[in-house]
Amino acid sequence: MSKTGLKKTTVLCVLRSGDALLLLRRTKEPNLGKYVPVGGHVEPCEMPRSAAIREVQEETGCTLDDVKFCGVLVETSPTDYNWIVFVYSAEVERFRPLDCREGILEWVDLSRVPEIPTPPTDIHVYRLIMHDRAFVLNAEFDEALNLLLLEDEITGEVFHKQP
Repeated sequence: MSKTGLKKTTVLCVLRSGDALLLLRRTKEPNLGKYVPVGGHVEPCEMPRSAAIREVQEETGCTLDDVKFCGVLVETSPTDYNWIVFVYSAEVERFRPLDCREGILEWVDLSRVPEIPTPPTDIHVYRLIMHDRAFVLNAEFDEALNLLLLEDEITGEVFHKQP
């Protein structure tokens, strides 16, 4: 039986310190060379919130007592790129992150975020988090992982639709 199309369960945690986000410039696939929030897979028998706290600790060295649930991002494609992502955020004091095996961690000023390479969904996720708006985003991609559709299931708002 083919596993193409099965969703992998992951978490992202957007760490913010004032006007900057701690982002990971990935040195491996998926999203090679792009800036993404800290995150990773939810382990067997692990709750998403616990996974977010664990991933932040493992990837950055920052110990969090709690994180804020922001929303869910569901990414669907006809390839192996299929995810259910629980998105969290935390306000932290700026710190020097650990070296990370996933890439290079950098504090990025919010004003620079639109200029750096990110997955096409992420700028919308950041905007919703900054406006303290809960979301359930559905993202559909083609075989080449071009974003075809991004919509919020809660409001019905369409953020992107390929003509």
